[in-house]
Amino acid sequence: MEFVLLGFSHFHKFQNFLFWAVLLAYITCVLGNITILLLVRSESSLHTPMYFFISTFTVLEIMFVSVTVPKLLALLIQTTKTISFIGCFTQLYMFNALGETECFLLSLMVFDRYLAINNPLRYSTIMNTRFCHELAFMPWILGLVISLFPIIKTFLLDFCGPNEIDHFFCDLAPLQNLACSDPFLSNIVTIVAACFSIVLPFFAIVGFYSHIIYTVLKIKSKEGKMKAFSTCSSHLIVASLFFGSAIIVYVKPKGSHYGSHYDKFLALMYTVIIPVLNPFIYTFRNREVKNTLRKTIRQFIKILS
Repeated sequence: MEFVLLGFSHFHKFQNFLFWAVLLAYITCVLGNITILLLVRSESSLHTPMYFFISTFTVLEIMFVSVTVPKLLALLIQTTKTISFIGCFTQLYMFNALGETECFLLSLMVFDRYLAINNPLRYSTIMNTRFCHELAFMPWILGLVISLFPIIKTFLLDFCGPNEIDHFFCDLAPLQNLACSDPFLSNIVTIVAACFSIVLPFFAIVGFYSHIIYTVLKIKSKEGKMKAFSTCSSHLIVASLFFGSAIIVYVKPKGSHYGSHYDKFLALMYTVIIPVLNPFIYTFRNREVKNTLRKTIRQFIKILS
């Protein structure tokens, strides 16, 4: 009927500190992404395919952190650490679906930069409004569909023994380890889904960036090279952080122990720390966003004065 999420209960002395740190990070992440979304929507100069995908990414980030962080905050301050069976699998599906959607969206964003740098003359024709919307729709469909297979296989397992999950949210590996029936098939489906939704987008990003670097290096002017690299630097940092932690957790040797403190802190990185860094990365490493933010702040101060 229910599972017990142990969370960070082993670290009794740090419960209050973790609560306020995670709460601050969550508020910062949500407000930062909303700010970027409003800036992109309000400034006509940012109505380009690149910023359309960035605004889509900000909406996804808000949804992604909201799947796990509120429950984590509750675990840190409540004595009752249970989650219903249906609630656990609902969280499991939403977390995996949104995480996989983010992987595909990040690879789509570098595809946009690839076209802009390698086909600058045809870029505006190819990346028209309709095509952008169609491309942005694809990661959501892929994420929502692919995540169904491991979730269903795990849901059909028999759960009749221990119900304590040594994690702060419902994830596939800890749940599969609690099953009374053989989780071999569900493990295989999980690995295949992880390879398709994490490894393939990762290699796609590496491939596109290889072509981008090759093209940029052929640019003669130093200013041209810097301008081309500046349009990719923010995405490169975000993608490296997200895929780095995701690959370590989900595409690692089976000999590693799932549910360890190491795994939980890695999960904390890609569910809390990286999402809170992303708005700052896109703001401070992006000239257009910085200029728009300065302009908005000056206008706001002018109105107040």
